[in-house]
Amino acid sequence: MTTLETERLILRPLTGADFDDYAAMMADPQVADGLAEPAGTSPADAWRALATFIGHREIRGYSHWAVVEKATGRFAGRAGPWRPHGFPGLGVGWCLAREHWGKGYATEAARAAVAYCFGTLNADEVISVILPGNRRSISVAERIGHRHLRDADYRGAPVHVYGQHHP
Repeated sequence: MTTLETERLILRPLTGADFDDYAAMMADPQVADGLAEPAGTSPADAWRALATFIGHREIRGYSHWAVVEKATGRFAGRAGPWRPHGFPGLGVGWCLAREHWGKGYATEAARAAVAYCFGTLNADEVISVILPGNRRSISVAERIGHRHLRDADYRGAPVHVYGQHHP
């Protein structure tokens, strides 16, 4: 899988070496509660989630990347393309550790992921599945050019589906 660079970030494949940082991020209930994919906060939950992203890359050839600050080399979160079984389309998602909220990293990483989906994966449409109360993610979706497409039920929960078509 490709490694991408943006102005301030390196987007590289997630690996097992990211576990400690990933588990620390997911231990924050405010981070886990904002995700449309059900997530727990225990180290075991983080291990399964990280393994799922790595496995998705093996099956589909793409997945979320580790989001790393160029300036510091610090793990900031994950973002990228995503389409697990039962997902309503080719999605772009993001999840950042709370200390990185408000820096514009989610928008920067998501823009790169959308460009990757259209340019490399030849997608006609890219979506993001967002919980109705997650205003921060709705704002990111709108900043990357997504618009509200429809409401849906995903894994037993109501969600908003935001997205855009290939320009």
